[in-house]
Amino acid sequence: MQNSIAKLLDGVAVEWKALGEIGLLIRGSGLQKKDFTETGVPAIHYGQIYTYYGTFATETKSFVSAKLAEKLKKAKYGDILLAGTSENVKDVMTPLGWLGGEIVFSGDMFAFRPSNLINTKYLTYFLQTTPFQKFKEKYANGTKVIRISSENFLTFKIPIPPLHVQTEIVRILDTFTELTAELTAELTAELTARKKQYDYYRDKLLTFKEDEVEWKALGDISEKIYSGGTPKTDIAEYWENGTIPWMSSGEVNLNTVYKTEKFISETGLRNSSAKFVPKNSVVIALAGQGKTRGKVARTRIDLTTNQSLASLTFDESKVNPDYIFHFLNTQYENLRQISSGNGARGGLNLQMISSYKVPIPSLKEQTRIVEILDKFDAITNSLTEGLPREIELRQKQYEYYRNLLLNFPKVEDK
Repeated sequence: MQNSIAKLLDGVAVEWKALGEIGLLIRGSGLQKKDFTETGVPAIHYGQIYTYYGTFATETKSFVSAKLAEKLKKAKYGDILLAGTSENVKDVMTPLGWLGGEIVFSGDMFAFRPSNLINTKYLTYFLQTTPFQKFKEKYANGTKVIRISSENFLTFKIPIPPLHVQTEIVRILDTFTELTAELTAELTAELTARKKQYDYYRDKLLTFKEDEVEWKALGDISEKIYSGGTPKTDIAEYWENGTIPWMSSGEVNLNTVYKTEKFISETGLRNSSAKFVPKNSVVIALAGQGKTRGKVARTRIDLTTNQSLASLTFDESKVNPDYIFHFLNTQYENLRQISSGNGARGGLNLQMISSYKVPIPSLKEQTRIVEILDKFDAITNSLTEGLPREIELRQKQYEYYRNLLLNFPKVEDK
């Protein structure tokens, strides 16, 4: 790849220029999601850039009325649309190369209109590279809402080879993008098939007739069922330099918990309702945003949890906790259903968990089921094994070659 770049640039002058020297930045205005209509003038809202669109687009997901469109800023073919705000540095100023007809766009967005010296796709690709990410990390400001000022954005310098070189770079990256997308689609389809196979065998292994095994309430087979708590977030000593893992309700989606994002201190533990949960326990989300309620995880470390999680501990000489974890994973819809009428938003409570009945075969049979399902789980769900890891590696390979292809020697300013 490096030899190809060297050959492509042989005898070619590459000048570095600030974005402010090679284009016009247009700030969006006054478009909200509630303004969308079924048909009308094509429109893009800033949040859609990093949630719906890819690197390039020719059609919009949304529309607004012609009357409103008259008041809004317009983007045209060849503009690069940018998300002006985000909740994180990675997504702020995410570029979308617009290759369709005229559209309108929202506030908290910009349209960069490059001069005729710049290939739109070339610049869009460059704004995805590591140098621009580092630039964003340097100039981003804000806490909950992250921004980069237009003044700072326009100081970012890019290499400008001749147009024919830009076009060839775009051709190579387009080809690589297409191949990566095809491979990812194939791997994703394979992963979906594997997950369906896993679900089938899991449900088959964990389906029992009423008289085949004894069904017992979780409260009868667990040693303890309890919820946690959250130390006050405005008291620094409860969190700073904390060494005790603290699990939030969202982390139940990890399925198997080896580490947590946050930690609390001994002082925070003593001054809150948080409680120790030993490793090899089962954790159930009592409440949570979106689809979290009813999700189940198993712990592989000692930790504490917030108040929206119920922890179940077991005598492992009688009950295999991993068996309970796998069975409760099949009960997601049932758990959500029994909790749907509990309050305005719905929610599980400890009494509901305690009275929930599960089938209890012999300990030997529980262990056999766990061994089979854990093998399937490693293939389909693990981040370090199997297909998810393969998909991640393909994406990283693409990003590596994209950065390499767009890595021009930079002449320092004198």
